[in-house]
Amino acid sequence: MDGTPARLRSLIDTEGLALGLGAVGLGVLGLISQDFAFQWQPVPKGLPAREALAVLSGAVLLIGGAAIVARRTSVVGAALLAVWFGLFAIGLHLPLVIGAPGVASLLGLAEQGAIALGAVLLVAVRAPERLPDWGMPVARVLFGLCAIEFGTAHFVYADFTAAMVPGWIPGHLFWAYATGACHFAAGVAILAGVRVRLAASLLAVMCWGFMLLLHLPRVIGNPGSRMEWTMMFVALSIGGAAWVVRLVRAK
Repeated sequence: MDGTPARLRSLIDTEGLALGLGAVGLGVLGLISQDFAFQWQPVPKGLPAREALAVLSGAVLLIGGAAIVARRTSVVGAALLAVWFGLFAIGLHLPLVIGAPGVASLLGLAEQGAIALGAVLLVAVRAPERLPDWGMPVARVLFGLCAIEFGTAHFVYADFTAAMVPGWIPGHLFWAYATGACHFAAGVAILAGVRVRLAASLLAVMCWGFMLLLHLPRVIGNPGSRMEWTMMFVALSIGGAAWVVRLVRAK
């Protein structure tokens, strides 16, 4: 029994576990619904063979996420998810930002971008020879900008954020601003390369706190809602990306 944890660590990439499981969840949702993930994957409704592409996307997310969880294939899985989430961020969200710049469009870019960057950084940590020397610091800086955007969105849409706080927690508006400030502070620290491990760890814990306190009860209360499941897996994935960022050493 004493060797069981070590044996599990040799089989499972624990650092990429949450990132991988979040992608697996999103992939399963895509396969079941034969559709993309709402505003996170804003694929035009009239696109030819849209359902087939949605199934393909779900399969890629499922395979990539499962590959990350297995230590032997974690680099391959991370590379696959980096490309796939990067395509969503650059191919779908960036044009929206260019066409209508603002906090709302930037938030979609930041959410998909943060997950893609977490996957990039997992490749950088596990196989640094696969990326150029500037790859890790650039990805870290961009992730910091994503976290700053999360904080900005909490401030701008404070009333909406407050409405998401569970009823049994007092001071809804306070928590909307407080979590926004925490996002912002973590983003600045990661961007500046100051206490990156601490900032990224706290950011991951906060995202997973959202998942457990906010999203999971909403899923339990409405298990048939694909939107609720999607929000939970996105929170899990972003927290997983932040957990990977904590491994990065600022240069």
